[in-house]
Formats: sequence, C-alpha cells, structure tokens
Amino acid sequence: MRNFLLSISLGILLILHLSCAPEVTKVQLAPTGPAEAKWVNKTLAKMTLEEKVGQMIGWRYNGRFFNRDSDTVKELVDLVVKENIGGLIIFAGEVYETAHLTNFLQEKARIPLLIAADFEWGAAMRINGTTLFPPLMALGATDSEDLAYQMGKITAVEGRALGIHMTYAPVVDVNINPDNPVISARSLGERPESVGRLAAAFIRGCQGNGMIATAKHFPGHGDTALDSHNLMPAINADITRLEQVELYPFAQAIRAGVEAVMTAHLFVPALDPTPGLPATLSPLILTDLLRKKMGFKGLIVTDAMTMGGVTTAFSAQEAALKAVQAGVDMVLLPPDLPGVIDALVRSVQERAIPESRINDSARRVLELKARLGLQNNRYIDIGLLPQKIASRPHLEQAARTFEKSVTLVKNDRDVLPIFPEIPAEKIAVLSLSSDADDYFAGQTFIREVQKRIPGLHAFYADAFTGQEFIREAKARAFDADLVVLALFSSLRSGKDSIDLLPGHIDLVRELSWAKKKTLVVSFGSPYFLRHFPEVDGYICLYRNTAQAQEVAAKAVCGEIDIEGGLPVSIPGLYPVGHGLTIKKR
Repeated sequence: MRNFLLSISLGILLILHLSCAPEVTKVQLAPTGPAEAKWVNKTLAKMTLEEKVGQMIGWRYNGRFFNRDSDTVKELVDLVVKENIGGLIIFAGEVYETAHLTNFLQEKARIPLLIAADFEWGAAMRINGTTLFPPLMALGATDSEDLAYQMGKITAVEGRALGIHMTYAPVVDVNINPDNPVISARSLGERPESVGRLAAAFIRGCQGNGMIATAKHFPGHGDTALDSHNLMPAINADITRLEQVELYPFAQAIRAGVEAVMTAHLFVPALDPTPGLPATLSPLILTDLLRKKMGFKGLIVTDAMTMGGVTTAFSAQEAALKAVQAGVDMVLLPPDLPGVIDALVRSVQERAIPESRINDSARRVLELKARLGLQNNRYIDIGLLPQKIASRPHLEQAARTFEKSVTLVKNDRDVLPIFPEIPAEKIAVLSLSSDADDYFAGQTFIREVQKRIPGLHAFYADAFTGQEFIREAKARAFDADLVVLALFSSLRSGKDSIDLLPGHIDLVRELSWAKKKTLVVSFGSPYFLRHFPEVDGYICLYRNTAQAQEVAAKAVCGEIDIEGGLPVSIPGLYPVGHGLTIKKR
C-alpha cells in the first residue's frame, strides 16, 4: 500500500511539472520501417534463450594493436561467438587500431554488435587523435545551445566513423553538492533548466547525426558526497525536490528523444524505500517511474556492474537478476560474465523471470541496431577516417568551445590580464597538483605563458613533493610582485575527492594574506575558490587538458575575450551565472 500511494503521489507531481515544462523539438534516429521490423522479428524468432540473454550484455575492450592470435583477441571472439553478447564498450584506443579491431569483431558476430563508449567530452575521451572538447561543465559556462549541438554533432560524426554507435553521454546530473567526488565538472551545472536545455541540444546534435545518446545517471547523481564506484551513496531529498531538480533534466532529455538512459547505483528512499536497494535494481524507479510515469520507451542500461555501489551488497548473479527484474535492458560489465548469462537463463527456466521480459529487452536492442542500419552494413570504411576524424572545422569548433567557457570570477587590483609592465623576474608561476602522480600537471600552461613572458620563475609540485622544495617555491613567490597559481586536482573514479591538498590551500592563503598579487587559475573544480576568497583573481577552466592550458595562457595574457559564467554557485561567495567580462587587449 505504501508503494502504491508513493507511485500515485509521484505520478501527480510529475504530470503537473511536465505539463509546465517548455517544449523541446524531438529528434530521433530513423524510425523502424517495415524492412527493419521484418529483420528484428525474423532475427528474434531464430534466437535461443541463451542468445537473447547474450544480447542484453555489454563488455569492455580497447582499440589497441593486438595480434589476432593473442589471448586478448581470442577472449573477445569467444564472448562474441560463444556467449553472443549484444555489445562492446571501448575504453581506450587509437584511431586505426580501433577501426580495424571493431571491423574484425563485427565480422565474427552472427548478429551485429552495438558498440558504445563514454564520449562525455568528445571522442577523444577514449580515442587518441580525435577531437577533444572541454567537459560538460565548461559547456554549461558558455550557456550556448549551439555549442552543445555542435559538440553532439561532431562527437557523433567521429564516433560513427570509428564504428561506434552509442555514447554514454550526456551527463544530466544536476551538481548541487560542492563535495561531489564523482560528478562535479562532468555535470552541465546546478540549474536544472540549463542542464535540461543544453543536454537536449547535445542530444539533437548527436542523434541527428546517427549516434545514440544516453542520459545519465538516473534518477540523478548530483547531490552525493560519496563515489558510487566505491560505495552506494544515498540521495535523501523528498519527492518534490527530486522532481524539481534531479528528474527535470531527464524529463527534458526524454522530450528531446533520447534513445537510452543509464541507471545510477544510488539509494533514493523517497522513490524506493527498500533498504539498501540501489536505483539500478529498483522496479519502482526503473519501471514505475522511468517507463510508466515519465514515458521513456528507449533502452535502459546499467552503470558498470563492477562498481561498489552494487558489489558491496550483491553478488554478480543476484545483481544482474534484480536489474533485469527492475526493467534494465542491457547489463554492462557484469563480474563473472558467463556466470551472469547462465544465471539469467536459469532464472527464466525456473520462472523467476518470464521469457517475455527477456524478449522485450532483446527486441529493444535489435530495434536500435536496425535503426542504425547495422543489419545492412555493420562495417566502417577505414579509408574515410582521414576525412572524418579531427578535421580542421572540428578542431576549430572545439577550440571555440574552450575559449567561450573561460570564466573570470574575480579580478581585484586588475590582476588580469598580466601586463608587460611587470618585469618577468617579478612574476612567479606555481603549478600545484593535488594528485600523487602528476608533478608536471601545469607544464603546458607554464610553457605557453613563458612564450609570452620569457624569464618568469616557474615551480612545480604534486602530492609527493617535499616540504623543502615547497619552502623554496614559497620564498621565491614572496619575492615576486605577481604570483600565478595553477591548481590541479583530477576527477578520477574511486579517488573519493576532487579537492585540493591542505598544504596547497595553506600556501595560496599565505600568499594572499601577505598582500601579494595572486591570480588563481583552476584546472578542475570551480569550487576551489571557497578555500581562499581573499585572492585577487580567480579564473576557471574546468579540466586539466593541454587545450585548456593553452586557452588559459591566452586568457591571462589578454589575447582572447573572457565571457563565461559560473554554471554552479560558490557557496557564500558567488551565484550561478556570475562572471566578469573582459575584452582582449
């Protein structure tokens, strides 16, 4: 009775909210016509139960060079041929190696493979040599639907050229927790309307150019302080807040025609009070809410089933069974893959799951493959790669997005841009990385600034750097008229924090308290500023990449316009949208 009343209340709230939501143009891949439907029906009718279950599994591979007789390739072929898995997920690779290996694996598969990848910031997130975009929070700083659309489009063009059909993007989590260790700059921001609007534009660009987009992580991972790669976080908001914040961008993504939704390994008691049950395994959240209330008809995929948000409480077989019972269509990266397939087959034979439930998911997978045209041609033309990948227009578009995202939060004492009146020997640039293995994190930034201001003093430090060296850098900084601090703390799965080291925070504070002109350049979380609001200048680039560092050098030296706005608030300091505009010199 409690669950029934919960479902009714949630349904009323969703209907009221969605009726007031702005319309979003719906763009889909080619609809399933008679020929596609015939192929799906014919293929499904010939499949064994084991083959249908296999279509519901996605496994990882890398697009590196492997001899065809290697154990790695043999294992992949076994999964494709013997286990009949429905899809593969590429985690890393090179352009030509990815293309060749993907074609080879497609040749081995009886049913075409659905190839997917995490392309949250373009194909370069996984494939070297492709076009790299900034993270989605930088896109949020531009607040540009056109830039979002172009990012989706270029991601799709390059991905499809490589034989990749599906991206696990965009992230539509609304990042409202500054201490979120796993979403942060992966999010478009903290305003649900902006997140939904920009995500919809990305989806239109992506799917309008033949690649399946995936809204993730349902029902929303933005208000957590734990990393679901290690533990299962809880979202303890009430239904009204969830509906206004977390669920809103998903509703917009569904209106935009998104073809897939990825689940989150989160406990959300307002949606399903079953103790210890993550959303990935919840029928109330996936079937009652996502399917029935929100009207999503596409593919539901899990986040990686190797993550602690599931494995700490459930065995591989139990988790897969519960996920499918909850409404999942594809189980991604299950531990003990053959055992999971056997367990799902056995559950049907023992009537724990009706075969009709398996048929529904296998059909959804096949229908997507048909709409992608894989039944007619599953291979890619490797000869077209030099035309499709990292073309000049693609690189220029990505550079434009990087530049438009630069956000100047603070500029007291006109610390920015760095003027040539300050002698180079009176400028110190410190690269401070809070990671243990990234001593030269700011090398590109420092090199680019030194090109413009030869002779300035440069220092590097990471989490392993000794105090004696830090003291030397501090002494040189105290002798400078201007100190530029490039701050790095990478967003990594399982790291549990994106914050700065306490020692690095103390160093920034000491310099600002000494009345030194201080300019902080953040190549990570924009929330760093809350630790030292007294600095003179603060500029956000949102991620540590060579492209971001090159753009940062141009910005601090006055060579580009700065016009981005904060996509999140800095608690107690600056609101969402805050940003100072400076024209290039």
